[in-house]
Parts: sequence; structure tokens; C-alpha cells
Amino acid sequence: MRRPPLSGMMARLSTQLKGIPLNDLWTALLTPAIAGAIGIALLAGLIRGFAGFGSGVMMAPVRALLYGPAEAVSIIILLEVIVSFQLLKGTGGLIQWRFVAPMGAAACLFMPLGVWILKSAAPALMTRAMGLVVLGFVLILLIGWRHTGGKKVPIAAAVGAISGTMMAATSMGIPPVLLYMLSGPDPAAVSRANIIAYFSTTQLTLALILWWMGLVHPITLGRAALMFPAFALCAWAGSRLFRAEYETLYRRIAMGFLVIVGVAGIMG
Repeated sequence: MRRPPLSGMMARLSTQLKGIPLNDLWTALLTPAIAGAIGIALLAGLIRGFAGFGSGVMMAPVRALLYGPAEAVSIIILLEVIVSFQLLKGTGGLIQWRFVAPMGAAACLFMPLGVWILKSAAPALMTRAMGLVVLGFVLILLIGWRHTGGKKVPIAAAVGAISGTMMAATSMGIPPVLLYMLSGPDPAAVSRANIIAYFSTTQLTLALILWWMGLVHPITLGRAALMFPAFALCAWAGSRLFRAEYETLYRRIAMGFLVIVGVAGIMG
């Protein structure tokens, strides 16, 4: 009799764990790289909690340099999915589900394409691609370009398709979503709530896809577990700092804070 999908994934993880001696597991986890990874998690968590986005874009190039693109995507999504639901509780009924739902559905449909790209492309190429995505995103924001076509369901679905592919391939699905969400007159609190809602649903789907396709290994889970306390604590602290009257600062953060990690990815 065939196992249910979740039971099959748990059985595979158990088998993998039995095949790794405990000393080898700790040796793989407790490397000098983990200190830098936790440091980035601290900064990324703070910005994630305050702005509702940006942590994946900040972490991706550095994680890719430390652990390779495939594991970087898996670690980031595992960290993000729990914090997204943590932040969802504070959105206060501001979410515009008529736009968020079709965008999220389209993103989930296109995630397998992104995972195929992640598994097929050369690691060095993917790391540089992550850096280029970050710098291109920052450049668009700095020159002030915005989508002005309004929030319509077909547009939302197209944005979701692009974002879902990028999220699965690089862990960075925020650029098209942010450009879309920040268009129009919505207050910062509404844009932030929409972004949090979108990533709460899509990141959970992607985490399950990555696990199902064998990209989440015991060492990946261990590294994510070591980084999670710092990331979650700083995300909570960042959410406490957010106030609607900080809207100008919110948009400045959206436009300017990612250049260094983009350059690091390209140079890596």
C-alpha cells in the first residue's frame, strides 16, 4: 500500500537521519559559516518584522555563498514560513484578499518550474543570478518606477506567476510583488499586510514542494533550526517597531538597503 505523501516524506527523513552518525551531523552543522549565517538572520529578521518583506532577498546571496543555492533556498523558506504566520496575526484585518488570493494561486502553480530551474542550473550561475535579481530590484525602486495599471485580478495572477517561479528558483519572490503592492494609494500598513498574507500562503506551499522533491535534508533542517531563534526574535522585535506614521521610512527601506548583498552574490 502506498504511503500518504506526508508519511512518505517523514519516512525518507528518518532514513536519512539513521544514515548520518551523530558526530558527523554536529561537525556539518557547527562550522565557522554558521556564525555568519546567524548574523545575517538577525539583520534579516529585523527588517522582515518591520517592513513585512526583504529578509529572503537579504539572505539569499550570502546563504548561497555559504551553502550553495539549493540549500540556501530551502533554509530561507523554512525560516520564512513560520515567521510569516507569526506576523500574520498582527495585520489587523487589512488584507485585500481579492488581490492576494489569485496572486498566491498563480505563484503556487508556477513553483515547480522554479524548482526545476534551481535543480538544473549550475550553482555558481544561480548565485550570481541571485545577486543580479537583488541589484535589478533595488535599481528599479531607486529610480522610482511603479506599476500604474491598478490592482486587477489578471495582473495579480501574472505577478504571482513571475514571483512563484523566482521564489522557487532563488527564494526571492518579492521584487514583482513589492512593485505591484506599492503601486497606487494604499497606506503602508495595507501594503505590508498584503505582502505578509501573500508570503504566508506561498511559502508554506513551497516548503512542502521542496521537501517532496528531496531538497530538504537533515543537515538543512539542522542549520535552519540553529538560525531560527535569532531570526524569529528579531522579526518579532521588528514588528513591534512598525508604526503607520513611519510610512516614509518604510518606503525608503524598500528602496535602498540591499545593494551590498547583491554585489556580494555577483562577486561570489
